[in-house]
Amino acid sequence: MPKLNRFEIISGTYVEKIFGQFRIGYSMSDTTDFYDMVEWSKKGGYRGSIISFYDYDNGRIYEPFQKQRNVLYGKPAYLKNYFWFLQGDYNKGKITLFRYLPDEIPEMIIQLNIADVDPYNLRIIGEDVHITSEDDDFVCYYPESFRFSKDSHEGVTMIADGKVYLSAWVEEGWDDENDCASEEYNYYEKVIVRDFNGTVLSEELGSLNQRPDGTWWIS
Repeated sequence: MPKLNRFEIISGTYVEKIFGQFRIGYSMSDTTDFYDMVEWSKKGGYRGSIISFYDYDNGRIYEPFQKQRNVLYGKPAYLKNYFWFLQGDYNKGKITLFRYLPDEIPEMIIQLNIADVDPYNLRIIGEDVHITSEDDDFVCYYPESFRFSKDSHEGVTMIADGKVYLSAWVEEGWDDENDCASEEYNYYEKVIVRDFNGTVLSEELGSLNQRPDGTWWIS
């Protein structure tokens, strides 16, 4: 049997990757996201969640905040040599962006009013650090403020150099009458680049993929 390395606390939690580095992983204490808080508010509130960072070098686990009722966290990102994550505090009505290094005190970067933010797909997007949400419209709240409409088959993957990169799926040859793929069926993706006004700057065949080391590839 191979040697099994162990973290300092064993809890049966699956550790997720954080792209851009290999040392630190993370976990959430449950799967509640910002959009779920709309329903929780109708049920008397939410018990709260914890974000944990797992260090593969020394087996330590870092938890920057204790669990608080009606407080939850978004998926972290590793950008510009720091970890970044969003905290939603529904007691205070604030969404807060934190910059963090394990074993250090989280640094608050900016706070947004929850009432001014669409909670659907609220997240941090790189390569630069942007706070965004995405539904029928794509909205950026920080550091720039902009919004544009997009097609339902488009999803934003990153923002870099003043441009928004989207993946768009295309499905050809679907037999609607029989609800199945025809002999001519073809599925593929395109990379669409827009400016902050939503104007299409370029479009090409390809699927955007990010490797664990943080680099981006088109396949």
